[in-house]
Amino acid sequence: MSKRIAIIGGGNLGSAIAEGLLKSKFNKASEIIVTKRNTTTLQSLKKKGIEVTDDNNQAVRKSDVVILAVKPFQVSDILIGIRNELEGKIFISVVTGVLISEMQETIQHQIPVFRAMPNTAIAIQQSMTCICNSNASAEDISYVNNLFKNLGEVVAIDEKLMEAATVLGACGIAYALRFIRANIQGGIEIGFDAATASIIAAQTVKGSAELLIQTGKHPEQEIDKVTTPKGCTIAGLNEMEHRGFSSSLIRGVVASYRKIAKD
Repeated sequence: MSKRIAIIGGGNLGSAIAEGLLKSKFNKASEIIVTKRNTTTLQSLKKKGIEVTDDNNQAVRKSDVVILAVKPFQVSDILIGIRNELEGKIFISVVTGVLISEMQETIQHQIPVFRAMPNTAIAIQQSMTCICNSNASAEDISYVNNLFKNLGEVVAIDEKLMEAATVLGACGIAYALRFIRANIQGGIEIGFDAATASIIAAQTVKGSAELLIQTGKHPEQEIDKVTTPKGCTIAGLNEMEHRGFSSSLIRGVVASYRKIAKD
């Protein structure tokens, strides 16, 4: 029998998780509850059969697994509000920057606590999710890993790397999309209409990623295959590097990480 899941916080990520769970058939719609203060923004989920409510306590009470998907500054107050309902549950936080020890101190129950960092591609079952845990049994770990494996790829990491995982895996979606957008703009400048340039750019990035995932090769090995002597590829790559392409991306990743670490 499937476990009933409550998602506390039906914002972009919480709603994406609900969509992904439904599409993957990991849970039936009737086994998912999503909460939000303003439930009118959750009508698309409600139409699919997912229960929506503004009552966090009721949602937790009716569930076996609780996924917390709210803003970091909301965590303490929400946990205080629902902690009396959490005993016997599996608790998963997808909140950036809030430590497991901080949440356990507020919860005050010996329950399995997980931190998971997915990205918004979870809505189409293509997330990269990094997970760590405390006080979890092998059965709990297997269940949570299986949940997120139905929504993409999963890797277990130390909690000290969770902020770095946020930057590389979650912020990374924005970095990749910004690259695709720039590629589209370049495509338009050399003659394609926007729709065609968009298809070519997106599929090319998808294919590039699959090459690395399926072959396990280093990016430079695949780059070497298309950089022929005096060719157009190496000319373009060198111009990008002269303009700081790799350096800008690395600096952006580090800037995002420093922002999380500072705040």
